[in-house]
Amino acid sequence: MHEYDVRLPGDHSMKLILAIFVLMTATAAFAQSPYAGFQSRPIKALSEQQVADLKAGRGMGLALPAEMNGYPGPSHILELSDKLALTSEQKNQVQKLFFEMRTEALPVGAKLIEQEAALDLQFVNRTITVERLKIATAEIGVTQAELRNTHLKYHLETRQILSPDQMRQYAELRGYGSGAGQQHHHMK
Repeated sequence: MHEYDVRLPGDHSMKLILAIFVLMTATAAFAQSPYAGFQSRPIKALSEQQVADLKAGRGMGLALPAEMNGYPGPSHILELSDKLALTSEQKNQVQKLFFEMRTEALPVGAKLIEQEAALDLQFVNRTITVERLKIATAEIGVTQAELRNTHLKYHLETRQILSPDQMRQYAELRGYGSGAGQQHHHMK
């Protein structure tokens, strides 16, 4: 036995090594930020998927209050048009809404990308000030609201095209269960 060998009775040396390994792993896990890797994004606040969705005019979950409460969007209705047995008139109406929604959402999404990139650049260049930050975030907020409104309003319009049976079938096909989102909420 060398003077540096540490031996513990039984298999305690293996337990000690395992305990040290677990402690080191846990410490490293706590030290790493959930944002690690984001520093390489072109726009730190937007993932590649979010940028792609904005460029394609997709909803990105912005219309969840509508979707989850029985107001389907035109893109999902078109995806399920055969299973919903849409009439040719219904399909044409939904396609028109989808085209209008996408046409309206694309420039707003592009504007949001541009605004987020400009904000990011101010931080990169160290030119950000409290006043510039206030202006940039207010403008981004307006654009985000405009984008969300765009998607939500087309859910309202799409619902008007479908029959109650199609609405129930849509909820089932999307996995929301029968009658999901069929409740009617009245504000007083």
